Amino acid sequence: MIRRLHKPCTATVNNCEPMGSDSPLKCISKRVMNRTMKGAAMQRLSRRLMKTVILLGVLASTLLAPRAFAGDTEKAKESYNKGIEAMKKGDTTTAILSYQAAIAADENFADAYLNLGVIYFGQKNYDKALEMFTKASEKAPDNVDAFANLGRVEYVLHKYPEAETAYQQAIKLSPDDAGLYAELGKVYFRKRNFPQLIQTLETCHQKGGGDYITWFMLGKAYNEKGQTDKAVAALKKSISLKNKNYNAHFTLGRIYLNQEKYLKAAKEFKAALKASPKKFRAAYNYAAAMEYSNPEAYDVNIKNWQRFIRLAKKNPKARKDVAVARKHVDELKKALKISKLNGNG
Repeated sequence: MIRRLHKPCTATVNNCEPMGSDSPLKCISKRVMNRTMKGAAMQRLSRRLMKTVILLGVLASTLLAPRAFAGDTEKAKESYNKGIEAMKKGDTTTAILSYQAAIAADENFADAYLNLGVIYFGQKNYDKALEMFTKASEKAPDNVDAFANLGRVEYVLHKYPEAETAYQQAIKLSPDDAGLYAELGKVYFRKRNFPQLIQTLETCHQKGGGDYITWFMLGKAYNEKGQTDKAVAALKKSISLKNKNYNAHFTLGRIYLNQEKYLKAAKEFKAALKASPKKFRAAYNYAAAMEYSNPEAYDVNIKNWQRFIRLAKKNPKARKDVAVARKHVDELKKALKISKLNGNG
C-alpha cells in the first residue's frame, strides 16, 4: 500500500519482503501466489513500514485465486513473477514491463495493476498511478488495497471528494483498520470538514491508531468548533508523541494567547521556534506574549521584536508586520531611555 500522507505516502507493493519487520508473514516463492495480504496481517505489516518511500510488501506463497486471474494464462503468471523478482532487485524498468505483460495476457489481473500503480506513485507519475489503481478497484471491488491506494493518489492530486469516496469504500472493506481512518481524517482536514474530521479521528484513536499528526489535526478541529478544553488535551497529546512539533506548539500557543495566559503562550511559541527556528510568525507571537506578560521589560522586549524583524524582513508577506515592529522597537527604545532617566533602569 501507499502509506500516509502529509507527504502522503509510504508505498508498498503486494509482494516481497518487509523491511525491519518481525511479521510472521513470509516472502513469496518464485511461484505465483494465492492472495494478497488482507486484514490483520496487512495492518501489522503496514504499521512497521517506513514512511515516504516505496517498500516491498508480502504475499502468501500458494497459488493465485481464480478471481485474480480470469484468464489464468501461464504467460500472465510467468510475467507477474518476473515483475516481483525485478522489484526485489530494485529493477523498476523490468518490473513495469513484466507487469504490463501480465496485464496483456490477462486484463483482469488486479494485483498487476496494483503493483504498477505503486511503482508509478513512487516515480511521482500520479496520473498513471491513478489509472492503475482505478483499474485495480474495478477488477477487484473487494480489495481494500485497491481503494486505499486509490484514495492516496487522489489525495496527492488534490482530488479530495474522490479520495474521500475511495477511503470510505476501503473502510467498508476493512472497518477495523485504524490507519484508514487516519488517512480519511487528513482528507477532511484539507476540506476543512471539521465535524467529520472529529468523528473520523476519534474512531481512529479508539481503534488504537493515530500519531502526532492525527492528534494535531484533532486538536485543530476541536479548536475550530470551540471545544477548547478538548483542543488543548489533543494538542498536548500530539506534543507528547513528538516534542519538536511546530504546528501543535504554535496552535496551543495561540489558544493560550487568546485566553490571556501569556507566559503559557510564550512557552509554546518558544518551543515552536525551537522546532522550526525560521518561522517568523512564531517569533512575532512570542514577542507579543512576552511583552503582554511584562510590558516594562524593555530590554527583553526589544530583543524579541528585533528577532522577529531579522526572521521576517525578507519575506514579502510580512512587510507590514515588519514595519509595525520596527516602529514599535523605536517606541520601546524611547521608553527604555525615559525609564533609565527616571532611575528605573
